[in-house]
Amino acid sequence: MFTQEMLDSMKKVEAAREANVALEPRRMTAAEKDALLAQYHPDYRPEGFTTIKIGPNKGEKAPVELNEMLEGHSRVLDLNVNLNKIDYDVDVLVIGGGGAGSSAAIEANEAGANVMIVTKLRIGDANTMMAEGGIQAADKPGDSPAQHYLDVMGGGHYANRPELVRKLVMEGPEAIQWLNRLGVEFDKAPDGTMITTHGGGTSRKRMHAAADYSGAEIMRTLRDEVLNRGIPVVDFTAAIELIKDDEGKAAGAVLLNMETGEIRVARAKCVVIATGGAGRMHYQGFPTSNHYGATADGLILGYRAGAKLLYQDTLQYHPTGVAFPQQIYGALVTEKVRSMGAKLINSEGECFMHPLETRDVAAASIIRECSTHEKGVPTPAGKAVWLDTPMIDMIHGKGTLEKRLPAMLRMYLKFGIDMRETPILVYPTLHYQNGGLEINAEGMTSVENLFVAGEAVGGIHGRNRLMGNSLLDVIVFGRNAGQQTGRRFRSVTVGKLTLDHVKAYDDDLKAAGIDSDTPSPKLLPDYTRKFN
Repeated sequence: MFTQEMLDSMKKVEAAREANVALEPRRMTAAEKDALLAQYHPDYRPEGFTTIKIGPNKGEKAPVELNEMLEGHSRVLDLNVNLNKIDYDVDVLVIGGGGAGSSAAIEANEAGANVMIVTKLRIGDANTMMAEGGIQAADKPGDSPAQHYLDVMGGGHYANRPELVRKLVMEGPEAIQWLNRLGVEFDKAPDGTMITTHGGGTSRKRMHAAADYSGAEIMRTLRDEVLNRGIPVVDFTAAIELIKDDEGKAAGAVLLNMETGEIRVARAKCVVIATGGAGRMHYQGFPTSNHYGATADGLILGYRAGAKLLYQDTLQYHPTGVAFPQQIYGALVTEKVRSMGAKLINSEGECFMHPLETRDVAAASIIRECSTHEKGVPTPAGKAVWLDTPMIDMIHGKGTLEKRLPAMLRMYLKFGIDMRETPILVYPTLHYQNGGLEINAEGMTSVENLFVAGEAVGGIHGRNRLMGNSLLDVIVFGRNAGQQTGRRFRSVTVGKLTLDHVKAYDDDLKAAGIDSDTPSPKLLPDYTRKFN
């Protein structure tokens, strides 16, 4: 299945493998990293961005595809929505059924709130489910939340919101124990001690994992807890607009049944946006590792309601997405592969970077090899580099890769590639939305009673996220949103429901000379082929 050109390059990788295993590549200096990012990282390509023309972030830049939705035509403007007919009346409405939304619902329910989850796919159809490598927390001797804090800030280029990072790292150990008590099957030594490993940009081994399906295991456990508690889940139903009351507070959402097209109204004392990421927007044409519903819809809803965006111009391109075979193009190859010793190798068999540089640096390095250095391996989808996976068993002993990366091994075996014997081809894939809606330390936006948790939040990770901190943030900030709304709902009285803010936003668009007929937000990607 490999081309002759791939096979010729693979021979060079195999010939240099023993020397590359022993090689200790130096880490880049801060100046070298900055220069590399400025030249090769997609976040620095001016053609990928445009200026926001209205709203709280007017004058700032945003990805072209996101801005198209910010300037799009609200779906409710063409509907006759009867806000006096309440279909769902709850204390806490959680929009999104991934790790953050489920954690929020569990904690709000624990606090006594009448809580409901609404999700446009099914509970668990989320980026949480796709996460492989693990979840960070400083809970081992020789480590500390303070050290974790420094790693997070450094990885985020010190653009992180300190109060959010402090919460992330301080509540990390308890988040692990909470998951452990709920039944997550973490990797453990015979004495019950959790096994931890390094990740890119980490100074300590604090990555807790469940083989290479950590997110799936966490999501399985959270989903079971939601269902066991009897928390209502309205699936295949999208929130297409937030509802406010006559005092300007978040008060629910207009819902669209994705199967029947029916419109429903949900009234709530508090609303939690936990809609996840944006990979299916395919910024700058990149493939994505994200699940099918990751379309940045929560950002659009929050922005039109008056919440501010933060770092909306920064995305994470995971350095190791599948580049071959085409059937799984863009799928995630977990960073755990590199943390276990596999190195990135160019077409000439050269190890061109330290395997555990931060993700933005690693992605930019791969793009450099495939472009300026012309040392990429040709594939049907473009150039790629090798990730020399046979190194893992060479370093740790035969059987290690199969034991620690079983899902990854099975994925490749389906296509006749045995990554224990053969290196794999990788290229950066759109993986994570670093930016999102701005929140305070309690998780609330500038719109009263509107909370955000998970990947839809901006500021936690600054301008680049370290491996394992996304699973941690969905738990820490998901639980936080549930706890905060679980306390707050008791003192909230919802006023008259209104969609006036949607009409006002549309008027601002027209005043700025923008009259789009593009439905907004985007609910699902469109992969249908257009034929003439």
